[in-house]
Amino acid sequence: MKTVLITGANRGIGLEFSRQYAMDGWRVLACSRSPSPGLETLSAQYPEQVKMHALNVADHAEIERLGQILSEESIDLLINNAGIYPDSGGFGHTDYEKWMQAFKVNTMAPLKMAETFVRQVARSGQKTVATLTSKMGSLSDNGSGGEYLYRTSKAAANMVMKSLSIDLRSSGITAVALHPGWVKTEMGGPSALISAEKSVSGMRQVLARITAADSGKFIAYDGMEIPW
Repeated sequence: MKTVLITGANRGIGLEFSRQYAMDGWRVLACSRSPSPGLETLSAQYPEQVKMHALNVADHAEIERLGQILSEESIDLLINNAGIYPDSGGFGHTDYEKWMQAFKVNTMAPLKMAETFVRQVARSGQKTVATLTSKMGSLSDNGSGGEYLYRTSKAAANMVMKSLSIDLRSSGITAVALHPGWVKTEMGGPSALISAEKSVSGMRQVLARITAADSGKFIAYDGMEIPW
């Protein structure tokens, strides 16, 4: 039985990842700051597969503690899903404290998770680290400006994944950045284009077929590669 560790698993895309992988027979290490009713229901439905763990990814000490708790695990797939979309305030009204928090959650946490769980991933069969990012972090795709806090934190997360793809190559680990699309979640809002179910189903297909040759790529839920 394969094992996936998912951050931000209490709602939206993270909860849908947890649901789909559990339905497919995976062990799910579902991590979140606090469990939602939806995650608790899923854990009750799959008590032998879904294990909930408290984790605030902005707190490196909590990540390290979880690493110790799960030190003997083999983690086939690490999904850095937890993320925030802070209000940028617009040019001239930048909230620099919010900007720092965006970097802690969206950029620093994926690297810290990789550093903490690299041994567990390396001893697994699938050996994959994936971080959910966004086309809003693509320099090539930016035609509207603004959203400095979110855009920069995701662009930096993309670079983290590119570097990980090189640094973890000797361990046989594949590292990719994933664009989930504009998804109807609490973050994406009701005007978004696709459901969490469609987004996650697409990303799972991408993750199921990637090889070492795909390490370092920026890939959308529909399998299309996105320019940096």
